[in-house]
Amino acid sequence: MNNNKQKNIENSHLPKNLNTGVKYEKDKLHDIWFAGGCFWGVQAYFSRIYGVAETTVGYANGKTENPSYHELSNTGHAETVHISYDPDRVSLRTLLEHLFMIIDPTSINRQGGDFGTQYRTGIYYSDENDKQVIYSVIGEEQKKYKDPIAVEVIELEHYYLAEDYHQDYLENNPGGYCHVNFETLKNTIPKVDSTNYNKLEQSEIKKILSPMEFLVTQESHTEPPFENAYWEQNEQGIYVDVVTGEPLFVSSEKFDSGCGWPSFTRPIDNDVIMEKHDVSHGMLRTEVRSRVGDSHLGHVFNDGPKEKGGLRYCINSASLRFIPLDKMEENGYGQFVCLIK
Repeated sequence: MNNNKQKNIENSHLPKNLNTGVKYEKDKLHDIWFAGGCFWGVQAYFSRIYGVAETTVGYANGKTENPSYHELSNTGHAETVHISYDPDRVSLRTLLEHLFMIIDPTSINRQGGDFGTQYRTGIYYSDENDKQVIYSVIGEEQKKYKDPIAVEVIELEHYYLAEDYHQDYLENNPGGYCHVNFETLKNTIPKVDSTNYNKLEQSEIKKILSPMEFLVTQESHTEPPFENAYWEQNEQGIYVDVVTGEPLFVSSEKFDSGCGWPSFTRPIDNDVIMEKHDVSHGMLRTEVRSRVGDSHLGHVFNDGPKEKGGLRYCINSASLRFIPLDKMEENGYGQFVCLIK
């Protein structure tokens, strides 16, 4: 055993696992294998990326069968994490980009305090179609470095599960050694893919909306304050465009501004909101509309909580549909559960 593994780096506050409670269908899963130094931290890291259904640790592409941990310096195997993921929830590109966030890709046979061929970096695939994505990401990463990237990319030859005590090591030993920086998991905040939502024809919109919802979203009216569905709601969940279902806001960013309409400090993704100058009613305001549906939502003001950026998105309840936290997954919004605090 490498003596450096005795070093204790405090990880007692591991980030939330975004996959807890998420149901995955095995026949939809895809596989990839990453070597990134000591596999304890690499497994804990990737298991927390939404869309990763299962991870194990093991030994890949060596010279012997069924090696033990203590033999690795002589067998040529790499400490490797097997990742089974749902491509509809997370892409291979995203997983690869995160691998490069936690390794030094120019280092040879060394990561963190560990050295030896078992600590080399590698990407091992079983699907030939993955090669194009892998080399595309490596090409983009190479632009960041003067030295050549030393991550080996080869087809998986074999993978042997590591001993039981290595599996989910940091979950069972949260103060254990880890060379991985979990801060980069903040970059997993999901973006809203506009191609998942469609704008409807006016005739169809009239069929699905109430008269007030139609007036507000399609004719830019304003509903009465203090007499609307969500102005004082405190339940956890997500608010989506009532017309298209495009995600707009989450309950974690909702606050009581006293104005009588739902108020939020920020949208889920800045790209889902479109801003327009509004000079109606003798005032100069900034109107906000939804990206895909072009629904009138409300206005944004500069009198929100300073500690959260100072903005107040004042939104009509009639422009929104609320989906409670326990219904988000079944309604197709599971990737945004991580935003609910």
